[in-house]
This record gives sequence, C-alpha cells and structure tokens, in this order.
Amino acid sequence: ERTTVKVVTTEQMQAIERASDAAGHTYSMMMEQAGKGIATVLMERMSVAGKQVLILVGPGNNGGDSLVAARYLAQADAEVNCYLSRKRNPSDDQNLALILELGINCVSASEDKQRSDLRILASGADVIIDGLLGTGAMPPVRESIAEILQTVQQVVLHRSTLDLRTHIRLEGLPEPSAHARPLVVAVDGPSGLGFDTGELDATTIPANITVTFAYPKRGHFAFPGAAVCGELVVVDIGTDPSLANHIPLEVATSSMVREMLPSRPLDGHKGTFGKALIVAGSTNYTGAARLAGLAAVRSGAGLVTMGIPASIHTAVSSGLSEATYLLLPHELGAISEPAAKVLSPQVKDYSAMLLGPGLGRESETASFLESLLSGGRDRRAVGFHGTREQTQDTADLPPLVLDADGLNILSSFDNWKSMLPARSILTPHPGEMARLTGYSVSEIQTKRIEIAGQQARAWEAVLVLKGAYTVVASPDGRTVLEPFANPGMASAGTGDVLAGIIVGLQAQGIDVFHAAVAGAYLHGLAGQIAARELSDPGMVASDVVNFLPAAWRHLLS
Repeated sequence: ERTTVKVVTTEQMQAIERASDAAGHTYSMMMEQAGKGIATVLMERMSVAGKQVLILVGPGNNGGDSLVAARYLAQADAEVNCYLSRKRNPSDDQNLALILELGINCVSASEDKQRSDLRILASGADVIIDGLLGTGAMPPVRESIAEILQTVQQVVLHRSTLDLRTHIRLEGLPEPSAHARPLVVAVDGPSGLGFDTGELDATTIPANITVTFAYPKRGHFAFPGAAVCGELVVVDIGTDPSLANHIPLEVATSSMVREMLPSRPLDGHKGTFGKALIVAGSTNYTGAARLAGLAAVRSGAGLVTMGIPASIHTAVSSGLSEATYLLLPHELGAISEPAAKVLSPQVKDYSAMLLGPGLGRESETASFLESLLSGGRDRRAVGFHGTREQTQDTADLPPLVLDADGLNILSSFDNWKSMLPARSILTPHPGEMARLTGYSVSEIQTKRIEIAGQQARAWEAVLVLKGAYTVVASPDGRTVLEPFANPGMASAGTGDVLAGIIVGLQAQGIDVFHAAVAGAYLHGLAGQIAARELSDPGMVASDVVNFLPAAWRHLLS
C-alpha cells in the first residue's frame, strides 16, 4: 500500500500523463498497464474461465484500456464480447487488431441500430465492463452513448438489484457478500460521472467495482456520483510519483496513518501518553460527555479528566469509570461563567483540551466559553446592559479541539477567530460549518474540499469537516480525505466520539494535523467494522467506541 495517495482533478491527471509520455513512459505503455490492471482486478475477485464478459468500448483512451483488458481476459479463457460505440479501424488500432486475432467477437453500434445485439449480449453477461467514457467526458452524455447506456441499464436493473452504497475495500476484513449477476466494472468511473464534481447523468450504470488509474479522482468522493462507484480500486500505470508531488489533496491510507501515530514505549506510564481535559455535558446531554470521554480513553491517552457540571456527575461517571472528574459550577445543569475561574489554573496541567460536546447553548454557558477563551472573567460596568472588560491577558490554553455546541456558541461571538488559541482543531458538521461561515449547507456540501481548505487558511486552524468522506484541512494547504462513507455513522453521538478520539491522540503529543487525520481515520474504520458486524441501521455511536480496539488492531497489524 502506498503511504501517499493523491486525489487529482482531470486536468492534473492529464498533465501527469503528458509529462509521463514526454519522459518516455508512453501513452501506449500506460494503456497496456491500465488494461492489464482491469483484468487483474477482476480475476482477483472471481474465476473468469468460461464466464461471459461484455465490454462496452468507447471512442477514447478509456475504450483502448478496455480493449487491452479484453485481450487479457480472453487469454484467461473468458468468453469475451466487445461492443464498440464507434467503428475502429484495426489498421490504425493495434489493440483492436490484437483482439480480432484472438477471435474475440466485436459488434459495432453503427451496425446494431435497434440495439438488439446489445440486449442479447447484456442479458447473457456475467460481467459487464463499462469502458465507454473516461475522465475527459462530462455530463450530460451525448445521444449515441446514452442509448447504449440506457439499453444496458434496463437489462442490468431488470436482472438484479445493485447495492449502490460506496464502500472502501479493507484489507484483512470480511468482504461484502457476493455481487449479484452481472458484476459491473467501471473503467476509471461509471460513464456519465463528472470526475471533478461528482455530477451524474441519468443514464449511468451503477458499478460494483471502479478501477481507476494512477490516482483516484475528486468525483469518486463527491455525491451523487460517489454512490455509484462501488468498490474503488487504484491501479498503477507506471507514472512517476514525483509528477504528483505538487498536488495537496490526498486520501488517507492505513500506511499514512500508522506513520502519524505516537510511539508506545514498553516502559511508558500515564504521563508518557498525555493528559486530556474534556469540558462537556449538561443536564440534557449527559451522553455526549460520556461518549467523548470513552473515546478519548480508547484512543490511548494516559489520563482523561472530565470537566462537567457537578449535577451530572453520577450520570456520566456510572458509564465512564476510567476517567477522573473536575466538577464545575452550573446553573440548572448547564456550565456557568464561574467555571472559567475554576478551570483556568487547571488547564496548564493538560496536554490537550476538548470543548463542546453536549454543552448546550444557554447564555451562562456562552459567557463561560467567552471568558475561558479570552483568559479572564467578565466584569460588568454600570449601565443598563453593561460592558465587558477583560481582567487578564488572552488565555494560555493547551492545544484545543472545538466541537458541537462549542462551535455553535463560538459562531455567535464577534471576531471569534481572534479568540482561537494557536494549533486549534475545529470539527464541524455541515450545519455547524454553515453557522461559522455564512455559507448555506448546500454550498458547503457542493464544495466541501474547496471550502474546508479556504477556511482552514482563513482561520489558521485545522478543520475537520465531517460527513461522508470527511475532509481534514490544514492552514498550510494540505488536505486529506478520509476514505469512509457509512450511513451508520449518521446518528447522534458519533461526532462526540470523533472529538474524543482526536483529543486523546493530541494529548499524546503528536502534530495537530496528524491527530485530526489519524483520529478521523480510526473513527471511520471503527464505524466501518461496526457496520459490517451489526448492520448500518442497527449501529449506534457507542458501537463505534466499542469497535475502536478492533480498529486499532487492524491498523497496527
């Protein structure tokens, strides 16, 4: 597994291919490796001998890749049929000439006006390889290709119900149940996918497996297109990795995350693995505090202290015996402003701090947060409303993770950016991100990568924009996509678990960006294992915590 896997735009991929060709690793050489890779991916998952394989061959390089795959599959004794969207001349197309020499049946769309041959071939296929359109095409799909896709789509959807959920293949974990017949393999991506935007044409055939080349593309991680890519497999086509060094966007891998993790020396003790302080909870949200605390404990922190309203101590501690407790002043179960004075002398003893899960949005809690972040308590002047004057300098807080109501309250302050300590991590979901930025949720979801990077730089903070394919962005421009899209994680409390994991890792002294990337990866991996064991509708946030040890075992094996 490569440590670094870049995620590219179509323009960047084309530039890499041009540079590779100019350096002597030619387009034909890349095509040969791509086609062989398609065949290899399929043969790793099933015995192709005697299987009926229909290959839809487009007019461009994508079609050329598919013709190479046809040759390798035929040599492995598959029964291969190629359906050409446009006539190709074997005298000008070596890959077509080679498959004709092998006796592979080729049907041209121009000679199949009623698509009757296509229907027969698709109806009998065990495997359909979609090589019609590649990264250079954008929706909408033009008429001739659209007719081919619609014909095959009708046959495929009539014969089987496909699982449209995107999943990432996890080495060493049980694979999903066998795919329904026919198995659909997309070359680079399903035809009709917008490879930069995730747009999707109505004629697109959902894939069980997408085989892409050199690097995944942005559209593989953007909805709605991401939902029809199936298992995403990246095939090496021999391009020089240095050609992508300038690209700041990556997808997290287990190898990358392992390199980010803190060491665990045999002679370590509690102090070795850091102390995390979690300020969380209120009468209405006791579970948020407990989940964050459990996650921090399971992330390997040496000591976790829960700063919670005194009134909820029993409710939280009954399910979290491994933590210590700092009981804070409150009003009716919500942390109140005097708690800042209690916390201020304590924070220097901690290597990381989490603010937010389950705090609620009471005015007293907002005053507490403002006072804590600004380094002093408020002194109200005489007058109807009064004015606020700081009695101390800016707060000297440990590296800070702000989540949930911590972010919601923060967004209500004027010039809140100036209140953030250096090396802060913000973990908003799209709704919280909308409150922080003024963008609509729709705008944020449409441009997740761009907006996350833009705001990380503007706020000079590490930003974890939660959701399917969580985006982790650094102020220096580096951005990492987490490779998980799991509807089982879309339930109350999973964000509290994520924040707890991140602060637990950060307490162990690793770089804040690494804590965010590794924390989100562990969170997603634990959720993926939980969904496989329990089903995604049946899993809850505490299951993510419970499967963290399994995620650690998988990551470290």
